[in-house]
This record gives sequence, C-alpha cells and structure tokens, in this order.
Amino acid sequence: MARILALDFGTKRTGIAVTDELQIIASGLTTVNTKELLSFLKDYLSKEQVELFLIGEPKQMDNTESESEKYIKPFIEKLQKEFPKIPIQRVDERFTSKMAVQTMIDSGLKKKQRQNKALVDEISATLILQSYLYSK
Repeated sequence: MARILALDFGTKRTGIAVTDELQIIASGLTTVNTKELLSFLKDYLSKEQVELFLIGEPKQMDNTESESEKYIKPFIEKLQKEFPKIPIQRVDERFTSKMAVQTMIDSGLKKKQRQNKALVDEISATLILQSYLYSK
C-alpha cells in the first residue's frame, strides 16, 4: 500500500501530514512555505509512494465556500498537472485549527510553544487526515 498525504493549505504555510504505508496511523510530517510546496512534494514523491492527496476544504458555518478557497483551487489545478496519476480528495476542515490548539493545550505545551503557527498547521493537517481515516 502507498501513503495518503494530507495538506492544510494556507497562503503562507501549508501543514502536511501522512499515513504509514498501511494507512492506519496519521502523523504530522512538516510545515512548508506554500511557495515551496510543489517542489517539496516533488522531492517527497521521488522517495515515497503516495496514492491519494487530501486537501482541507475550508467552509463557512452555513456550508458555503471560505474566502481562502480562491487560493486553494488554483493550487489544486497545479497539483493535478504535476501529479496526474494521484487522485485528490477534499475534506471538510472546519474547526481543525481550534482543535489543533486544544490538542497542544491537552498535551501540555506551554503558551509560547502553542503560538507556533507552523505547528498548528501541521497538527491541523494531521486532524484532516485522521478524520478521513475514521470515515473510511
């Protein structure tokens, strides 16, 4: 089996999480400057097999698209052109940032550590991936 890779896409940073090869465990991988995301993915996919991209889908409370969707859609088009054989699936990402901060609090991280937005993005990507795995 190949891995599943989840992205919490942001205009500045993108959190990345990945499963193990058996697709049982979701783990945070890293946070990457969004401008460098495609080159990071090219490098990662040269070393690891990925069978699915999960991309967070930010929605408003009334289920309409979030403002950030206008940045995500062009990225998805580039991703499809770059990796045409890997399917892309969207996952509702409402509340993942809040849940990520709560996870950090629950794990005992100090306030200064919880202000690390890159870590919040990575944990958010992990939560997106976990929610997908639970739904399978």
